[in-house]
Amino acid sequence: MFNEENTVEQMVLDTLGGRMFGSTVAEGYKPYADETKGWRFVPAEELPRQHSDVLVETQVRDALIRLNPEIQAQPDRADEVLYRLRTIPLAVQSEGLVRANELFAEWMRGEKSMPFGENGEHTQVRLIDFDDLNNNDYVVTNQWVYPVKEGGRRFDIVLLVNGIPVVIGEAKTPVRPAVTWVDGASDIHNGYEQSVPQMFVPNVFSFATEGKCYRYGSIRMPIDIWGPWHERDNKSEGTMLDVKRSVQSMLKPEVILDILQNFTLFATDKKHRRIKIICRYQQYEAANLMIERVLLGRTKKGLIWHFQGSGKSLLMVFASQKLRMHPKLKNPTVMIVVDRIDLDTQVTATFNAADVPNMIGINNRQELQGMLAADSRKIIITTIHKFAEADSCLNERSNIIVMVDEAHRTQEGDLGRKMREALPNAFLFGLTGTPINKRDRNTFWAFGAEEDEQGYMSRYSFQDSIRDKATLPLHFEAVDVKLHLNKDAIDEAYAQITDQLNEEDQDELAKRAAKMAVLIKAPARVDAICRHIADHYDQKVAPNGFKAQIVTFDRQCCVLYKRALDEIVGPEASAIVMHTSGGKGDEFAEWKISKEDEEKLLDRFRAPNDPLKFIIVTSKLLTGFDAPILQAMYLDKPMRDHNLLQAITRTNRVYPGKTHGLIVDYLGIFDDVANALDFDEKAVQQVITNLDDLKKELPVLMTKCLAFFPNVDRTVGGYEGLIAAQDCLPDNDTRDRLAAEFSALTRLWEALSPDPCLKSYEKDYRWLSQVYESVKPPSGNGKLLWHALGAKTIELVHENVHVEPVRDDLETLVLDAEILEELLQSNPDKKSKEVEIKIIARLRKHQGNPQFVALGERLEKLKERHEQGLLHSIDFLKELLTLAKEVVEAEQQTDPVDEQANAKAALTELFSEVKGKETPVVVERIVNDIDEIVRLVRFPGWQSTKAGEREVQKALRKVIYVKYQIKDQDLFDRAYNYIKQYY
Repeated sequence: MFNEENTVEQMVLDTLGGRMFGSTVAEGYKPYADETKGWRFVPAEELPRQHSDVLVETQVRDALIRLNPEIQAQPDRADEVLYRLRTIPLAVQSEGLVRANELFAEWMRGEKSMPFGENGEHTQVRLIDFDDLNNNDYVVTNQWVYPVKEGGRRFDIVLLVNGIPVVIGEAKTPVRPAVTWVDGASDIHNGYEQSVPQMFVPNVFSFATEGKCYRYGSIRMPIDIWGPWHERDNKSEGTMLDVKRSVQSMLKPEVILDILQNFTLFATDKKHRRIKIICRYQQYEAANLMIERVLLGRTKKGLIWHFQGSGKSLLMVFASQKLRMHPKLKNPTVMIVVDRIDLDTQVTATFNAADVPNMIGINNRQELQGMLAADSRKIIITTIHKFAEADSCLNERSNIIVMVDEAHRTQEGDLGRKMREALPNAFLFGLTGTPINKRDRNTFWAFGAEEDEQGYMSRYSFQDSIRDKATLPLHFEAVDVKLHLNKDAIDEAYAQITDQLNEEDQDELAKRAAKMAVLIKAPARVDAICRHIADHYDQKVAPNGFKAQIVTFDRQCCVLYKRALDEIVGPEASAIVMHTSGGKGDEFAEWKISKEDEEKLLDRFRAPNDPLKFIIVTSKLLTGFDAPILQAMYLDKPMRDHNLLQAITRTNRVYPGKTHGLIVDYLGIFDDVANALDFDEKAVQQVITNLDDLKKELPVLMTKCLAFFPNVDRTVGGYEGLIAAQDCLPDNDTRDRLAAEFSALTRLWEALSPDPCLKSYEKDYRWLSQVYESVKPPSGNGKLLWHALGAKTIELVHENVHVEPVRDDLETLVLDAEILEELLQSNPDKKSKEVEIKIIARLRKHQGNPQFVALGERLEKLKERHEQGLLHSIDFLKELLTLAKEVVEAEQQTDPVDEQANAKAALTELFSEVKGKETPVVVERIVNDIDEIVRLVRFPGWQSTKAGEREVQKALRKVIYVKYQIKDQDLFDRAYNYIKQYY
């Protein structure tokens, strides 16, 4: 009755086909002057295009003639532009999808020109009218097929502007809990973008939904960072109405074109790869609220609180970009003010990586005064300290827009006043990643506008960022109380150490807190803590490939901890990053490194395969340091309030396989979380989850999972044990409910492992893991609910096999003509289970092969019909045997040469896409080397044994790391996943 086409897909089409409504950010404000006309629905087969065409060329041609007077004068010129546009999708294999998308975006934004003017002068070519959006043609279609009618890829929903497919959407069924938006996003990211990248060359973004959640992402964006789209305070999810609201809000033509023009960046990442970045909804909302305030001109300030790690630096880039380009603002000056003494901040790095034009960093006060006196119209990045010597007004213009980063820290003294005197008519927006507490009244005075609720123009809380998966939850782990210090001593020391002082002064004051210093630096304590760090890291952090930061009391402690760790884990594993003058009288001179060397060191820390595991700090890298691979912080320094919150949120960045940040506390700082985080926003007190609380959840979750299997003897192995367990999961609904409970249990297990509290549950957990794996959908659907097991769980399952491997006589079974009658005389239900288990085992060997995925989908549908009573036991067994026969035949027909070609083709595509400065251009040679060495060491079924996985990984490392010197863990992981799939 209900499927994806007649429910979710139809709802999206109906919503887009009707008139749009609802404001984009605030009542009475729209990013563009007028709301556009809506989308018109045209069935895909009625669009004037060949199936092999990416563009609807007649519509592109019409737009070129309509929007460009020079082309209108000579319509044949449209063909010259079309010729240029056609070449970009054709070159996607050699250029890579991201670079091809960037080239096409330049054309769509009107950044390209052709010699169509007088005397061959170059004139701008407009594919889209951004000034009057009603001059564009907006088409929504469905079931778009590319590149051939039979056997081509079929896209559920495609949105076209002037014949250009700018948005692709995938709809999934709303009635199966296991099938979610993740399956749709996976179809796009792992399927379509890989097999038909040409279709994504003009893509602005893609979306996926199953009618409960709506998520969107840009090309090659990992699925785990696809985001939701909400408006203002209505952020509910879970119903078709919620999805409809997101569709109505984001898929307006004016919003899509705003994102294309102002909220899309192409940047170079740390591995010198080109990446595409588009805004999250909170960045879009806050930037447009700023622009609204500047355009209206009534209120000249605003305070923005977006929680640490949720993209505040990018928000400033997007806002700066749109402010500079806005025609009504007459070429404004945008100033970014950071609070560090130097400009070496995350904000500056983000602007530099994104190649933002007309940006300049101010290095001294004279430069700043000269820039403003000369009325320079650029994006200026400076520090608050550069205003210290400004005696009076430097510029009276009103179209100067100032964004102050971490506004709460430096706006309470003379520097803030000096800045305001220097720029009396400027717009001032304060941005902070930590909530303002009761003592920060001056921050509200400086930036909070009276009309803003609670003083904030835009607020994106900790709960918002966790819910949207923009950041990760934080877990807190207290260590043995023997390592804790006297609480009074901590308070006494902290009373004398304030963040208003520089590091040298803090060191001087720390010496006066002699009681604290002596206690904290006692050699026995330092040794005990460093040994605890090494053991804890080895057991809880290293197995998942993450890194750690050690925060010490002062610079002397940095050195003490470094020397102790060198003895325990070797000198290569750790490095100190701290302020030091390096002069003759400086006792820490040997630890001074240049900015360039420090950045190289931090790049090594971010590299998964580099032996550098620990960064030791005391005050550096506690704010503005972005290293998503960092999971654990070992905290041995008294901290409070903003400093504490900013420090611990270094660990909350999203990273593949990372489920939480982990704070290990050696001082008992979090003994009273409420006092440590005493902010007006009470919800922030939930920023820390004590691992002791998680331990209390373990028996509850374990009981819930085992309750699915009443009276099952968990000591029985082989078919008997597996079938007994599967009999307790008779239908999809029950299996999906188990998956939901087991997902919660696995997240908890991975967070706690290898805590001794798990020991008594290990046997049951291992049994549940293997039952869970045995009932996962063979087609691969249900990726959100039926996830891949975590690293620590897989290790447990591999090292302690409990359910014995089952004998696979499937070929004999299906090829023997007389066997059916014999089967029918025994228990058909039991035989069905055995055959089903054997089929699933065979299908899993060919994951990713479309033929076997289709067979897996048939198996799921057969099971559903049987469970619903539409297929009796004997008929079900007959159908299973027919399917089993087809599986065996498909295996026999699968040419090993074809399998080899598929494997090499997949690896070639991977290395072609990511090749850059550090990746060899000779892709064919590296692929052949991998293919040759892997085939030498692999053996049948190697994927399901720890030894096999280890040998293949070792072989792959020899090629990628050793021979070709490519130090890229992400590339290694993706190549290894292809090998698991194809070899």
